[in-house]
Amino acid sequence: AVPPLIGKSGVALYAATHGFAEKDQSEQRARVDAVAAGAAAVSHLCVANDLSLNVFDLALDLPSSDMRRDASLDERACAATIAFGMEATAEGVDLLCVGALGSQATVVASAMLLALLKGEVGQLNEPDRDVVSQALSFHADHLTDPLEVLRRLGGRDMAALTGAILAARAQNIPVILDGLPALAAAAVLYKLAPHAICHCILADCHSPFEKWAAQQVELQPLLELRIAREAGCAGAVAAGLVKSAAALAGGVAEVARRLG
Repeated sequence: AVPPLIGKSGVALYAATHGFAEKDQSEQRARVDAVAAGAAAVSHLCVANDLSLNVFDLALDLPSSDMRRDASLDERACAATIAFGMEATAEGVDLLCVGALGSQATVVASAMLLALLKGEVGQLNEPDRDVVSQALSFHADHLTDPLEVLRRLGGRDMAALTGAILAARAQNIPVILDGLPALAAAAVLYKLAPHAICHCILADCHSPFEKWAAQQVELQPLLELRIAREAGCAGAVAAGLVKSAAALAGGVAEVARRLG
């Protein structure tokens, strides 16, 4: 067998804003600027593990609609953002880690996972329950189609994540899912066709809810280190481990070849 070879590897982080959290918009901009300037924790981990790092500003100044009162995106915007996310593989990486910046993405991901996997609002942490409950109640009659769940609850960051994971599947590129938003995007594809995420591994799990969701889509976390929860950190560490495993497999194969 040919040992695995992982050359160029990268982390792609998506940042958007959502209509239910208008007060957090300036903080989201600060997060993006920190990553872009190399001042975030994930920036240092990417240097340590020889990973490229891209952060995508998905119209931060134009929040998606408030999911408590309307669909986050119309069909055209959702499709366009999925297509934009598919560009994550354009640089020709051998391994891709994907995630989203900010707590807003975690809230919408929680809503999506409950809708997709038939969970209960009581599974969430107290601060997120009210927003998620209102959103699920408003859209209750339109949540049977996974893509409609994405459009109504997800926003631009979730649509782009879905596109990135889908493009990687089409090109046989392994994907590391970092955080709840990436897991929710993968769940959309899983509900469409379980084999659509056979190229994915989950970097880490931070909560009982995340562990439950991972089990529902047949994913096991690679790590259980409970390291910094900042976007991309667990994924960058997991990517380093995967690269090391590939190098080890190649070394073992070479030793076997030399020994006959």
